[in-house]
Amino acid sequence: MHYFTPRRCPGSAKIMYHDQAKAAKAAERSYIERGTRLWVYRCGICGSWHLTSHDPSLYDPAIREGGRRAKPRSRKRGYKPRRR
Repeated sequence: MHYFTPRRCPGSAKIMYHDQAKAAKAAERSYIERGTRLWVYRCGICGSWHLTSHDPSLYDPAIREGGRRAKPRSRKRGYKPRRR
């Protein structure tokens, strides 16, 4: 029996989708089957489309929230940002 093995990105090891529509369909299917919210983004390494569980509005400086730009927060334990 033949099993399909998806291609993986060499930089992030995520599944590579050929176009945005297929990636969006996979994200929708994941939400229906597992209840997991996923977003679609284009990879800077391989140029294909990937899925992520992180909300892109938190990392994109072009998207504003409440008049202020949202900064990504460090996931490092014990991290305290410097005061300026």
